Amino acid sequence: MTPVEPPNARAAYEAWHRALPASDLEAPPWVRMIRTHLEPERDLADRRVLEIGCGRGDFARSLAALESGPRLLVAADFAVSAVAAGRGAAREGGLDRIAWQVADIGALGFPDATFDTVFSLETIEHCPSPALAVAELARVLKPGGRLYLTTPNYLNLSGLYRIYLRLRGRRFSEAGQPINHPMLLPRTRALVRRAGLRIVTTATVGHPLPLPGGAIDLAFLERFGPLTRWFGIQSMVVAEKPLP
Repeated sequence: MTPVEPPNARAAYEAWHRALPASDLEAPPWVRMIRTHLEPERDLADRRVLEIGCGRGDFARSLAALESGPRLLVAADFAVSAVAAGRGAAREGGLDRIAWQVADIGALGFPDATFDTVFSLETIEHCPSPALAVAELARVLKPGGRLYLTTPNYLNLSGLYRIYLRLRGRRFSEAGQPINHPMLLPRTRALVRRAGLRIVTTATVGHPLPLPGGAIDLAFLERFGPLTRWFGIQSMVVAEKPLP
């Protein structure tokens, strides 16, 4: 049975996107992770690229602005309001190399093996079935192509805090989004492998200590490298679709 979004989810996401404040000038941590591991000549130059869950298109516009950018760049989101905002910002910035589309990550309207590179940033945890979403990302990826996938990771103190809220009968929400699956890095990796992709790189950043009034970032934990790579609050998996 195909999972469906909760009632009024589309309306909720439309309202959520319309209420978002202006984007920060500094890239969020998941984008910084992507930029650290991205290989532009391999993944972007003259390639067919999809970003699904593009929101207002900040990341897609940064790709379109590159001198040696994609041959085709599709920026797609579930929310019409997000796509409209991204298209408007691209037009104001003189970026005409982006094809903007409204699309559902759980049922992408593209043929198999359409894209050389697929980006999904902070999206699969906000759809009805993360497993179905990852399977769709793998389906539209060409053999030899790469998926860049980021999600929150609750294999840490933030995950314990989420459990605490649930036990107290309080709803957890990631920035007010209506769907919030509690992703764990081992689960994300398992979904990627189950979709038939080979994992190339795994990384995490951020070690917040949740407190009633906010959180303290335990940045010193970053020094321990491999010992803490499973426990950062933001995770990234880079995976490749095997050749036939």
